[in-house]
Amino acid sequence: MAFTFPQGLAPELYPLAWLVGSWQGEGMLEYPGIPSSGFVQNVTFDHDGGPYLRYESTIYLTPGEQPEVPNPMAQFEALDKAQGSGSVEAGAELGAGAIETDAKGEPVFWSTETGYWRIAPEPHEGVPADHASLEVLLSDPAGRVSVYLGIAGNGKVQLVSDLIARTATAVEVSASKRMYGNVNGDLMWVQSLAAFGQPMQDYVSATLKRIED
Repeated sequence: MAFTFPQGLAPELYPLAWLVGSWQGEGMLEYPGIPSSGFVQNVTFDHDGGPYLRYESTIYLTPGEQPEVPNPMAQFEALDKAQGSGSVEAGAELGAGAIETDAKGEPVFWSTETGYWRIAPEPHEGVPADHASLEVLLSDPAGRVSVYLGIAGNGKVQLVSDLIARTATAVEVSASKRMYGNVNGDLMWVQSLAAFGQPMQDYVSATLKRIED
């Protein structure tokens, strides 16, 4: 099926057009000090005609399940080899829920975040000419607001945290990286964190499929 740009999408957002819509899938969560767990995730990118995408993500843990999630980095490396891309160097989000299921064994809420993605009005220094510069603002109810800078092109997005602010009671996250990729029509993504005094390392990865209207 030929790709068509979403109706009314601002031309500035064409490098992110493939993200627009609703996605659902499974992933794995693992980090020092946090028991590993499977999860299900719902993600939506939508727009109102303005020069930005609205973003919302919700994750529910499924500790009794261990979904097979393809290695996102291998998938992204395949994208690079097939299409070529630039990269960005390192310059958060931890859930507020407990890792457990309810009495019926149903998935339990772990985290949610909302925000805005936009193409920067001026290219960031060092970004390849065939890629778009991104500015992403995300917030979560665990008490953090994160600003990411990044690049998008050839079905791939790379983000690096530029600022992570938190309330006095929020868990400290010092840095974060994210990668998103369009792999055979699926949305694959991985996030790494530096938190709890730990160095930057993988936190979550998932494969999401588009939910058709």
